[in-house]
Amino acid sequence: MSHDSAPASDSATPAPSSAATPARVFRAEKGTLYVLATPLGNLRDITLRALDILGSADHILAEDTRVSAKLLAHYGIKAPLRALHEHNERKSVASVIELLQQNHSIALISDAGTPAISDPGARLVAAVREAAHPVVPIPGPCALIAAISAAGLNAEHFYFVGFLPTPAKARRVQLEKLSETLRALNAALVLYEAPHRIRHTLSDLAQAFQEPRDLIIARELTKTFETIQRIPLAEAVAWLDAHPDTERGELVLIVDTPAAEQQNTAPRDTSADDAILNRWLPALLEELPPARAARVAALATGLPRGVIYDRIKVRQM
Repeated sequence: MSHDSAPASDSATPAPSSAATPARVFRAEKGTLYVLATPLGNLRDITLRALDILGSADHILAEDTRVSAKLLAHYGIKAPLRALHEHNERKSVASVIELLQQNHSIALISDAGTPAISDPGARLVAAVREAAHPVVPIPGPCALIAAISAAGLNAEHFYFVGFLPTPAKARRVQLEKLSETLRALNAALVLYEAPHRIRHTLSDLAQAFQEPRDLIIARELTKTFETIQRIPLAEAVAWLDAHPDTERGELVLIVDTPAAEQQNTAPRDTSADDAILNRWLPALLEELPPARAARVAALATGLPRGVIYDRIKVRQM
């Protein structure tokens, strides 16, 4: 891939609009921190303004300097590169602010996508704002937005949680809470996941959301082996067994809301359900909080956990 970058310019006055007039070139302002989005995989996805700022910044802070060095070399950018990641972010704040006080311009980037979204940067941005230095976003690629845009969701709203906890018990507890929250909000769940945890996470998602829902798996976005697949959540583990290559590369997972026809079904005779729940719930609620009681009752009866949870709430009113 070739790129002919325009030289930096101090001109701040936009030229009159014309098809033959070159676009304005931006320069990084002194004493300013730029939060700059970089490509998820395809290097052509970087914006022209991002290239202007990277090419004129005094310093670039990168999550992994080895990864970012490839992007910068591709575009001939030679600004000093320093590491800022989750393990050194807190310690790096003071030195970054000192550079800003010395009138240096700094660009903050992550390995891919937008910094401070499930990536380092939020703590630094907060500290720089507290020190009264400008923070300027340079928008661009973001994995969760890319995945949502190509998913064709039923949901009009979504709830982004980033990465779930690694320990299995903590992950299940969080999903249990999220399932009730999202059911009330009628929103989709969006999360990031690493390939080595995908199988466990899909299993836990199916347990947490037992009513019919679809799952969108977005993998290797903008890269050669990009995959965006929509499947019933209950069949997700079986689908993974048939597509083992999915257990490679970073993933965005989206649990959609049920389709409109599934949410607006005709009323059903609930007398049999009532008989079962009247037998199970009193004993369960003596030992467990409502959300966990609903989960156990759902596993034992085969009824949707959301239906059972709603019944519990009615009983407690």
